[in-house]
Amino acid sequence: MAIDGKKQSAAESLRKTRTFGKVRCHNPSCMDRLVPEPGSDHVKCPTCKMEYRIFWVNPNLPRIRGPVWDVNRKIAQEKMSIYESSKKGDK
Repeated sequence: MAIDGKKQSAAESLRKTRTFGKVRCHNPSCMDRLVPEPGSDHVKCPTCKMEYRIFWVNPNLPRIRGPVWDVNRKIAQEKMSIYESSKKGDK
């Protein structure tokens, strides 16, 4: 039985879409790809300004450990103050 070279398994077709050295922003409204500097321990999203701590599994494979709480808390407080001031202006 001959093997058809054009057909691929699901794993083989997904392999083309893999990106090493990048992570996705965990903000559900953003989800941009972030490229941390090799060996860095933080990465900041240029779109939503959230900042994350990075762990390197190997020199080419970063993973997000979690958010940097003081930066993200400040962003949330700024957005809430803008929302509350616009809400007061509507009344």
